[in-house]
Amino acid sequence: MKLGAFSISLAVKNLEVSKSFYEKLGFSVFGGAMEKNYLIMKNEDSLIGLFEGMFENNILTFNPGWNSSAQNLEEFDDVRAIHSKLTASGITMVSEQLANPEGPGSMVFMDPDGNAILIDQHR
Repeated sequence: MKLGAFSISLAVKNLEVSKSFYEKLGFSVFGGAMEKNYLIMKNEDSLIGLFEGMFENNILTFNPGWNSSAQNLEEFDDVRAIHSKLTASGITMVSEQLANPEGPGSMVFMDPDGNAILIDQHR
């Protein structure tokens, strides 16, 4: 199963403080905006999303159709195909936005330790 680009989405208390901290680790702003209360930080192929006031817990995120530079991949597994494989294997979804037969869609499920996993296809 091709899940696409991986990032961790962190629920942060202070976006400016978190931005400064991750810059010390060599990350730089790749996307998002301070005024929108989120930043995507990148260091080589590592991505960290910093989100202030948007959700309570950290989330593991996969983006089918994208590489780690948010560039479109020619070949990828569509989020609906991933959903079918996961539900067939017994994984229960917490939420899903898969109404359209193609294009953007998403789903959320939990790992055995209660960590949220978001599959979020933007294309």
